[in-house]
Amino acid sequence: MECVCCKQQTAVRKSSSTSVSQVHAQATEAMAEQAYTIPVFRQRTADEGTEEYLRVSTNVEKGLTVIQDEIHRMRMATKAQVESLAIQREVKSMMYRRADLTDEIPKMPDFLVALRPHTVWEKTPVRLFCTVQGNPRPIVKWYKGGVPVDPLSAPGKYKMENKYGVHGLIISRCVVSDTAEYSAVATNQHGTATSKATVTVKRPSGAGESSYLGLVPRLTQIHPSKLEVSLLDRFSVSFGVEGGSISLVCSMVVVPDLPNLPPLVQWFRDDKLLTPGQLAEMTAGGGAARLTLPHLAKDDEGLYTLRIFTQDGTAEHSAYLFVSDAAPSVAGAPGAPMSVKAYDVNADYVLVAWKPPNTVNEAPITGYFVDRREAGSDAWVQCNDAPVKVCKYPVHGLKEGRSYHFRVRAVNAAGVSRPSRETGRVTALDAAEDERLQVIKIEGKYDVVIKQDDLEGHVTIPLAPTDVHASEVLRSYVVLSWTPPSPRGRAPLCYVIEKCLAGTGAWQRINAAVALHSPRFPVFDLQDGLKYEFRVYSVNRHGASGPSEPSGPVQKGEEDGKDHVISAPSAPGQVVSTRNTKSSVFVQWEPPKHLNNLVGYYIDGRAAGTKDWFPCNHKPFKHCRFVVHGLTPGESYTFRVQAANVFGLSEESQESSPISVEPALGLGVEYASPSAPFGITLLSCDGSSMTLAWKSPKHCGGSKVTAYYLDHRHADALLWREVNQEAVREEHCSVDNLTEGTFYEFKIQAANMAGVGVASAPSAPLKCEAWTMEEPGPAYDLSFSEVRGRSLVLLWKAPVYTGAGPVTGYLVDMAKKGSSEFITLTQEAESHRYLQVSGLEEGETYVFRVRSVNSRGVGRPSDLSEPVCAKALPGTQEIVAGVDEVTGDVFLSLEACEICETSKFVWSKNYKAIGDCPRVVVTETGRSSRMTFTNPDKDDLGRYSVAVTDTDGVSSSQTLTEDALNAMLELSYAIRHPVVPLKHGLNYEILEKGHVRFWLQAVKLSPAVSYRFIVNDKEVKTGEGIKISHDVATGVIQMTVDHFTRANEGTYTVQIHDGKAKTQSSLVLVGDVFKVALKEAEFQRKEHIRKQGPHFSEYLYFTVRDDCTVMLACKVANVKKETSFHWYKEDDEIVPETPPNVMSGACALPIPLFSRKDQGVFKAVLSDDRGKDTSLFDISGNVFDNIINAIAQIAGASASELVLQCTPEGIRLQCYMNYYTEEMKTVWKHKESKIASSEKMRIGGTAEMAWMQICDPSDKEKGSYTIEVSDGVQTHARTFDLSGQAYTDAYEEYLRLKAAAFAEKNRGRVVGGLPDVVTIMEEKSLSLTCTVWGEPTPEVSWFKNEQEVASTEHTKVTFEGGKFASMVITKVTPDDSGKYSINVRNKYGGEFVEITVSVYKHGEKLPEPKLGQPKAPAAAATPAPPKSPATPTKTATPSKSQTPASMKSPTPASTPVPKSPTPTPKSPTPTQSRGVKSPTPTRSMKSPTPPRK
Repeated sequence: MECVCCKQQTAVRKSSSTSVSQVHAQATEAMAEQAYTIPVFRQRTADEGTEEYLRVSTNVEKGLTVIQDEIHRMRMATKAQVESLAIQREVKSMMYRRADLTDEIPKMPDFLVALRPHTVWEKTPVRLFCTVQGNPRPIVKWYKGGVPVDPLSAPGKYKMENKYGVHGLIISRCVVSDTAEYSAVATNQHGTATSKATVTVKRPSGAGESSYLGLVPRLTQIHPSKLEVSLLDRFSVSFGVEGGSISLVCSMVVVPDLPNLPPLVQWFRDDKLLTPGQLAEMTAGGGAARLTLPHLAKDDEGLYTLRIFTQDGTAEHSAYLFVSDAAPSVAGAPGAPMSVKAYDVNADYVLVAWKPPNTVNEAPITGYFVDRREAGSDAWVQCNDAPVKVCKYPVHGLKEGRSYHFRVRAVNAAGVSRPSRETGRVTALDAAEDERLQVIKIEGKYDVVIKQDDLEGHVTIPLAPTDVHASEVLRSYVVLSWTPPSPRGRAPLCYVIEKCLAGTGAWQRINAAVALHSPRFPVFDLQDGLKYEFRVYSVNRHGASGPSEPSGPVQKGEEDGKDHVISAPSAPGQVVSTRNTKSSVFVQWEPPKHLNNLVGYYIDGRAAGTKDWFPCNHKPFKHCRFVVHGLTPGESYTFRVQAANVFGLSEESQESSPISVEPALGLGVEYASPSAPFGITLLSCDGSSMTLAWKSPKHCGGSKVTAYYLDHRHADALLWREVNQEAVREEHCSVDNLTEGTFYEFKIQAANMAGVGVASAPSAPLKCEAWTMEEPGPAYDLSFSEVRGRSLVLLWKAPVYTGAGPVTGYLVDMAKKGSSEFITLTQEAESHRYLQVSGLEEGETYVFRVRSVNSRGVGRPSDLSEPVCAKALPGTQEIVAGVDEVTGDVFLSLEACEICETSKFVWSKNYKAIGDCPRVVVTETGRSSRMTFTNPDKDDLGRYSVAVTDTDGVSSSQTLTEDALNAMLELSYAIRHPVVPLKHGLNYEILEKGHVRFWLQAVKLSPAVSYRFIVNDKEVKTGEGIKISHDVATGVIQMTVDHFTRANEGTYTVQIHDGKAKTQSSLVLVGDVFKVALKEAEFQRKEHIRKQGPHFSEYLYFTVRDDCTVMLACKVANVKKETSFHWYKEDDEIVPETPPNVMSGACALPIPLFSRKDQGVFKAVLSDDRGKDTSLFDISGNVFDNIINAIAQIAGASASELVLQCTPEGIRLQCYMNYYTEEMKTVWKHKESKIASSEKMRIGGTAEMAWMQICDPSDKEKGSYTIEVSDGVQTHARTFDLSGQAYTDAYEEYLRLKAAAFAEKNRGRVVGGLPDVVTIMEEKSLSLTCTVWGEPTPEVSWFKNEQEVASTEHTKVTFEGGKFASMVITKVTPDDSGKYSINVRNKYGGEFVEITVSVYKHGEKLPEPKLGQPKAPAAAATPAPPKSPATPTKTATPSKSQTPASMKSPTPASTPVPKSPTPTPKSPTPTQSRGVKSPTPTRSMKSPTPPRK
């Protein structure tokens, strides 16, 4: 009875439904068997075996009676065992256990006994046997020569057996053809194993041909559908992105697995069979079926189904593939359209249709662009100029016989989307052409093709088309359709379309520029609200038909003439969401009232607490229910639905109620009660009691584990006894009243509100023996927290048995899973019971153990921990430390990446549970938990951690340091004692009219803000001369003072109150700061007064034009026609050539050829009857330098390359530019050395060029020369290399010019004194005297009418001192009139000067002087010869200019006369007046000078 009562109590704890009577019946049936089996106990150690032997020996000595009692006890124990097994089988049948909780280890098939070969005689049987194991139990198939053995193919010949894991194949009455290689193939989901053996059948000697047929298998064809296929790992719901690629893979077991015979596999998307191609690659074989989509587009989204044909029918698996939009080309642009297809294909017309994309957070779609390209070309052509608003568009103008591809792009306010996937090849062909062909079969063999043209006869002009109607009527266009004429003729046919307003009869052709070959045509230019009629003509080369019958009235925007307006569907109805799995939700809704050719629905979702919606699907879904995948477990979501058709998207439906993502209630039944505890370990033993510990169940079921129940038994017994009837709340317990020296086994069950869970596996036999060692016992309950890719935290509990002294620390060992080599992680014993382990290999699995240490040594190690993989959970987040923005509370918070309804957040400090502590308050909201410090201080410093129960190890930690706490306390104080944050403190600015504005700007102000201005401790309010205001939008508070005087000096303060926040800002305006403000205010006041009349809006400034002319400019305002404008320099008025025009708003004064002479103060005066304004501009100092730099910038940029010019004095380098003046910063360099102006190196320039002359050059002057013009910022350089041949040529030219100059200098010449024309009265004396010069002294000859004049009494010729030559004619007569000349010459050359003499009689009229002659007669007296060359005598008409052309500087003719001194040949003689030179070397020969750039 004791046994029955115990088992009834156990049955109650297990919630068993089996009655006691049924248990007794099963037990009686089991006991009726005569055979008795001794229980098989667990293996014992040597010591345990000795103790068992002593115990049995003692019992034997008791005698026969004791043995009979023992047999009876054993029978009762067997009965109890049978009852226990029956109850356990019943419990297991009631409870569904997940695969990951099973205690069985998965194992691939393995042959314990393999097949062995056989050689038998003909007509004798053969038996093949093998033994195979595996978990789950393998399936064994038999093959003969690679072909499955089919017992039905030869009834009675083959027999297959399977008993207790022993598989057999029996072949009866073998024949020679049975000789082959037989194989047994064992398969489960973990793998395949094969065992092979050869069967040889022989015939008796003389019975026939050789009986050995060899091992060549018979080749028998097997259809793929005859294979046996089992699906293993299946593809799950997948997510892809446009433009990417994805593979859907499903592993399988194929029997037989033949390399040349893959299974027959089909792939479907939304129940439509997929075919292999560039967009879908399919493979089957090698134990897997694979579908690869290499170029993902939203067209690929849908439900994918794998269907495999097997011997038993088909094996199928389906999962959804989501394809999201790729990143838009422009931010905010819509997603790409999808499902682009071409319909109604004709010779030059095709209708393109597509589905609209979903718009969640983007702007609404305003239209679409349709593009086309010809096959073989990469150039896309846009078909429509303006976006079309509906999801179809008629494309016309195609070329017959050519193939095209089409794509579509969506448009919204942000931009254009990415293009859709292009269509397949569409060939423009006449759709009616096939209808005009008739195929006639002759005798069922031959096809005769007859064209309709052959039956029509000879037709030239076609008939009119028929049935003209509108096949597409939309808001933007109408598509006309008609039936081609019959007969139509053999000539190529085209159509002409006319339209008119309904009822008017005013027909107008609409396709004048388009040759139309198809019976389709889109019309776009119809006016809204008007009805039209259409008619069509048929035209060929012979002529045109009559018009067709007009169509019925067609109005754009109606459908089939009805009043139903085409539009998007109405919004869907009520949306209801329900739980599905831990990461998905089932959403269903009511269809819209008005479908309007619905193409599908879009579902949007939004996480609780956020504003942004996200798309749940990216391709319209046709049904009113949808499973939304990829959601975050534990998070709450809201959903809405939109309907879509070719006209766009409907309005959004009403939002669903929020729903938390949790598994459906039906999916959690397997965890209604807790799973089994595990890891039972012995913590301490005193000889009569044992302290045990265990680990809590991995799954608590539907509610929290509230109790544990323990059972124990002797290790050699079958009967379990209860340890506790009252619930144990913790994961450890002491079991009392034990017998010392006895081995015990224990098992534990966990309970919650749903009932008692399954029992744990029995512990290992534990001996009840008092612990007396001095070292501590083992630590226990090893667990993990914060598992990451490279680190984790190991936690454990202190040993119960401490040994001879308290535990002082712990040593932690670690090893990789499967390895026995442990490494110690702590060099010294850790004092606390946790350890952060770092340096792990991500993805590797580890085990740990802990050894306790006291003063006597290191204790025994703990049991090994559960294997842990160094890998963070997806979506793992860390603890966040922060301050509440509203209350100012300091908190730590965690948002869990995974949670369920029974999960709890357990907070710890230094890995000790906090529990109910007055220093913190823990709150939970959804997937988040926050621990708030009530009064944080230094006592709260430490490491805080949080673990989420009933998850796969969600946990995190955060160390609260003193610096972090101080920073958060400062922020907390700022929130609890808020101040109004200021962008700008109190400041001032001077406004027009001299008003002063005091202002500050807050970061944010509420409409309820209050403030006040305090000046010198007195509040100031809006009144006369003071205006106070604020702007909530900008946060500006201001006070404007109209009359700012000395009385306004002082301290200004603004005090602000905004809700709980307040602040103040002050500005001190005293002393120099106030004087500056007052001065600026007075200036602005005067400026305001000045601007009441004509004034300068911009005072004088300078600019430099491209020709280097300096312009003094200014801008004027408030002027009129009467306003006068004057320029002055140093109070001297300047009158420009062009009077200033004040009405233009700008005046300018040009200063050409700017130089130092232009320094001074310039003034501009503007005045009229309203007032006067003056602007001064002082050109001196830095201003002058700035002008010169501006000129240098333009001139330097315009500088030409250096030009070589030879002169008699030396070699000259010249640089032409827009303008040059000596004030410019110009530097000449020779071989990088600066050149200073000297007698050897002369530097100068003109207005158009700068030059440098090398006087008397020598070889030292060879090298590179550079001119640098600096404008203060940039240096403009030009370089000339004067070396080599360039120097040689220049030097030779210089020597030639020098010799020519010397000859010119020393030749004979008339220096001055002779007139051009002389008019004299007869009887007067004529004296022609001149000064001559030459080295050596020249010879002088006089001529009259080209005849030399000899010296006579009448004509006296003299030459005195080698300088003065004269000819005196006494008492001239008319015969003396004529042309006189003097010839002066020496060995270097000479000069010939002519004088015309006219003699008139007394009383005659004075003859008119010729050009260059004086109007008055010469003096009658004959002057005396001059005695000095400096004062030559002039007795007749004055001479010409004193500067002959032959002495000009050797520069180009266009070069103006230089202002700077130019080197010229020095001569002790005056400059000649005129004359014709004698032949001398020419001076016009110069080195070639290129034209100026």
